[in-house]
Amino acid sequence: MNALRSPFLSGSVQPSKLILTPTTIMLKPTAKTTRTSKPPFPNSSPLVPVLNVRAVRIEEKPKTSTRREPTTTTTTLPRSANPPSPSNNIPSPPPSRNKSTATRRVPSPPQRRPVVPTLPTLILNAVDDVINNFIDPPSKAYVDPRHVLRDNYAPVLDELPPTECEVIEGSLPACLDGAYIRNGPNPQFLPRGPYHLFDGDGMLHSIKISKGKATLCSRYVKTYKYTKEQEVGGPLVPNVFSFNSLTSSATRGALSFARMLASQFNLANGFGLANTSLAFFADRLYALGESDMPYSVRVTPNGDIETLGRQDFDGKLMISMTAHPKVDLDTGEAFAFRYGPVPPFLTYFRFDPTGNKQPDVPIFSLMTPSMLHDFAISKKYAIFAEMQLGMSPFEMIFSGGSPVGTDPGKVPRIGVLPRYAKDETEMKWFNVPGFNPMHLTNAWDEEDAIVLVAPNVLCIEHALENLDLVHSMLEKVRIDLKTGTVRRTPISARNLDFAVINPAYTGKKNKYVYAAVGDPMPSISGVVKLDVSKADQRQDCTVACRMYGRRCYGGEPFFVAREPDNPEAEEDDGYVVSYVHDEVAGESKFLVMDAKSPELDIVAAVKLPRRVPYGFHGLFVRESDLSKLM
Repeated sequence: MNALRSPFLSGSVQPSKLILTPTTIMLKPTAKTTRTSKPPFPNSSPLVPVLNVRAVRIEEKPKTSTRREPTTTTTTLPRSANPPSPSNNIPSPPPSRNKSTATRRVPSPPQRRPVVPTLPTLILNAVDDVINNFIDPPSKAYVDPRHVLRDNYAPVLDELPPTECEVIEGSLPACLDGAYIRNGPNPQFLPRGPYHLFDGDGMLHSIKISKGKATLCSRYVKTYKYTKEQEVGGPLVPNVFSFNSLTSSATRGALSFARMLASQFNLANGFGLANTSLAFFADRLYALGESDMPYSVRVTPNGDIETLGRQDFDGKLMISMTAHPKVDLDTGEAFAFRYGPVPPFLTYFRFDPTGNKQPDVPIFSLMTPSMLHDFAISKKYAIFAEMQLGMSPFEMIFSGGSPVGTDPGKVPRIGVLPRYAKDETEMKWFNVPGFNPMHLTNAWDEEDAIVLVAPNVLCIEHALENLDLVHSMLEKVRIDLKTGTVRRTPISARNLDFAVINPAYTGKKNKYVYAAVGDPMPSISGVVKLDVSKADQRQDCTVACRMYGRRCYGGEPFFVAREPDNPEAEEDDGYVVSYVHDEVAGESKFLVMDAKSPELDIVAAVKLPRRVPYGFHGLFVRESDLSKLM
């Protein structure tokens, strides 16, 4: 994919004046034209730098009217919105006499001033250009930004302040009183070196719903990395997939060290992206990425999103935390872990209902550095899945492979630890050949056994490099803690991932699972509802299905209970929500589906004022909980 064909740089672009500085390019429109018929480069062309510049931003001329936007405590620049632009693929609405329609028009961003680089910045940026263009340009498709940032995977160009949306079908249920927030990567600057789908600065897309009306807001998580790169006007911190050979590791490592000596950034303040998921516990909302600590965020009464800062829990949290903590809604506790390349490779910990972090429990029985993206809890245990996917620094350096790779000779294991353990003495490991779950959906206790539900990646060797070849099959795994017997039962042979449940059933026996349909992954063409209780009878577990339509793709579904405070409510009494993008029409929608209906009937569809790029994980936060974030 050529970078100039990406929606990030293309569309019905107006001829523009180029403002060139040693660090940025900014485009200002002058007159309208139509889209060109041919791209400058074919898809298969090698990565050739078009201009010897450090970073690219596209800026359209603002309107004469201005709108004052609030700022957060973690950034010194004003928040701005992205106007209807080529990359958003949303046509400008026609003039209307209706006042409510006018308020849905996307505001224009304020004028940006080019960053004037210092001499050290100019020198280090020049070195970075040499590395990216000549020493180690992206050589594989899965790290070529022209290939990765295509279609709706391309970033939106700027933030979007709270903007009213139009309900175009049905009506929003009264129980959807709060905000659905989804996290995902949205690089602040166009990458010129290697770039993976998992990279990109975290951007939160929140649709706040109140009294049947919806407001969309898209804001970056103002991480330390984001703010430092914004200050210099270009990328500073290389991503992990940039270190894929001895040469690239040495050159990029030396450049990063030089940037630290020049005080451009400090690794002690973190380098994470906070682009993976969100969690709400102890009356706090966090944006998460497993390479760093959580970032506390809030949704304001008018629907805006603010970053409050990096959270180390009074100095008790070290280095990083999983992007998939588990919250027990019955007790108010949160359970989490971290993993890394040095011993202990796994560390487990928890938070009490007030958010106080409890002491670490290092797990030394995990003998090799393994990638543990997710885990599960039951009422008694914490469950970890050691996959055939691990950190491989030697292969990266000497063979030019990925920093995270597969080990075909490794036997996957499931580790079970009492969830209130103070050390690992009671940790038990069970060999489960061929079981490689990237995500764990839920777990519960049954007498002397644990039942785990998770999508198993059947071809783990493609999990990072060729996602379109990945097939994940949802399985039900029963672990007999006395005999050590592990029994696996397929729930569905379909390609499923991003499986979720009613959050009230976390750690408890659940009947229903809602999973995203890969077509192929990472494109998600629909959602299915599964009855896991039918798996033991070898029956078809699919009880409902909703496909989004031709070239319409969504993301992870999320279940919202209709009566969350009613203990007698049925498990599936609620709604399944997700963002969906139509690649033909170039429009994004927010869909609300009836979870009890056999076809997951759409009860409401909200047209969004601009496209929402594909992303990762999200959650719904009730208004009563949002008010606690004030």
